[in-house]
Amino acid sequence: MKQELRIFLTALMFFTRIPLPAGIDHNAADLNRSGRYLPMVGILVGIIGAVCFAAAHALFKDIFTAVILSLIATLLVTGAFHEDGLADVADGFGGGWTKQRILEIMKDSRTGAFGVIALIVIILLKVCLLAKLALLMVNTHLLAFCLLYVTAHAFSRTMPVFLLRYMPYAREDDATSKSKPLATKISWPGCCVALITGLVPLLLMIYALHYTYLLLLVLVPCGLLTLYLSRFFRKWIGGYTGDCLGAVQQLNEITFYTSILAIWNYI
Repeated sequence: MKQELRIFLTALMFFTRIPLPAGIDHNAADLNRSGRYLPMVGILVGIIGAVCFAAAHALFKDIFTAVILSLIATLLVTGAFHEDGLADVADGFGGGWTKQRILEIMKDSRTGAFGVIALIVIILLKVCLLAKLALLMVNTHLLAFCLLYVTAHAFSRTMPVFLLRYMPYAREDDATSKSKPLATKISWPGCCVALITGLVPLLLMIYALHYTYLLLLVLVPCGLLTLYLSRFFRKWIGGYTGDCLGAVQQLNEITFYTSILAIWNYI
């Protein structure tokens, strides 16, 4: 139990800016085992965003202000970690035509035009989708909307775990990599832990909406998207990188919000 707590805190330290005890460090072995706790990190990030939304909405009585402030809170708590991965993937695959060139561009700390465009689009989509969902849900289902926020962050962080389980790490040596976290194949028990943790908030949201099981359909587009991205990454670079995991998380978060909005019309 003590070891698992240390691994979870390692995940929390690497994927967020939440202050932790000084004794927790970037242990490579713990970091490579921390993938199982990605959804749990998402739950914490989602709770922070949901609390910020609820507080801002109570204070300002304005949906858009509350949504933007909650997004700022999640960006601050994560250090825009996954957004940075999405930008690197957009630059790499937008400007590279060979595996070596794609990986070189993704390694570059500078953000190019493709990355900037991807960030603008993803943030605008989040604001629009969350604002629309809030307008539909907040007055009658505030708790369910807060759970939706938590679910999106948890479930979208579950999808990259499947890449960790079924795909090889694309960078062949440390010389071409800024860092090599999560390069070890996740175990079946670890994968099950991540899957269960990622689904629990979704089940709670369904319960809060009086057993609206139709929302389980969100698993289909998110699953198909993850399958497509895994095949795309394997085709072009032979596996995944940390940036690819960030892109999978961000695109699944958007797909989750979009799917919930589409399903809501039939509830």
